[in-house]
Amino acid sequence: MTVKMVATDIDGTILNWDFGGFTPKVKECIKNLTASNVKVVLVTGRMHKAATFLADELELDTPIVSYQGGMIKDRSGKVYYRKDLDAERAKEIIKWAKENNVHINLYMDDILYVEKDDETIKQYTDARFIDYKVCPFESLEIKNVNKILAIKYGDAPTVTGWVDFLGKEFPELYIVKSTPYFCEISNNEAKKSCAVEYLCKLWDIEKSEVLAIGDQNNDIELLKSGGIKVAMGNGTPELKECADFITDTVENDGFVKACEKFINCPVR
Repeated sequence: MTVKMVATDIDGTILNWDFGGFTPKVKECIKNLTASNVKVVLVTGRMHKAATFLADELELDTPIVSYQGGMIKDRSGKVYYRKDLDAERAKEIIKWAKENNVHINLYMDDILYVEKDDETIKQYTDARFIDYKVCPFESLEIKNVNKILAIKYGDAPTVTGWVDFLGKEFPELYIVKSTPYFCEISNNEAKKSCAVEYLCKLWDIEKSEVLAIGDQNNDIELLKSGGIKVAMGNGTPELKECADFITDTVENDGFVKACEKFINCPVR
């Protein structure tokens, strides 16, 4: 079956800031794919604003899937799909975070809010080149919540504990780790699989014609949407269990190698 769409995660899959962002081979591979009429779609946990400049660098004009699948939005600002976090559930998560001294990023209408201007938010935003607003959450009208992100750098076990606890407390929500230090809290339909399935229907693409590739546990849903399921070599053990094929690491252009294996897009 011909591949008509490549649905790819960003961080740890095609992007590695430790090695200067996108490698030349990744850029050339994506250019070759689009020239061959393969739709390349960025599918990320990032906020939309934090993915647009990356799409520009890759010269992509396809809609971007952001917020774990909670939003599909194109370059003109047209929103195709949006599943927000229920406001009352968001307030409960905010209360839990305050009671337990947990840092959270609150995203509303693609604006990032935090309560403290500390090293956690600086480290987070410096790697993504995005702005944020500092204010007490009590002063905000909690509505149109894209997602909530709980962060504890350097302490993966604690973050795993949050995922387990919140998953039991709020079984109606989608709660998942997107990195060892990030606990994502979203609408249950804000999944990468839901967004990719929406685009497949929009473009009349079969699941078997989709190559899905990622590296973290939030990409398990992404791989479910693909006929060809690829895990990066630097992926989590849980993700690799769901994959049909495990490619090389992000440092070694695993994305490019997967595309060369399953799609006719040679890279010099």
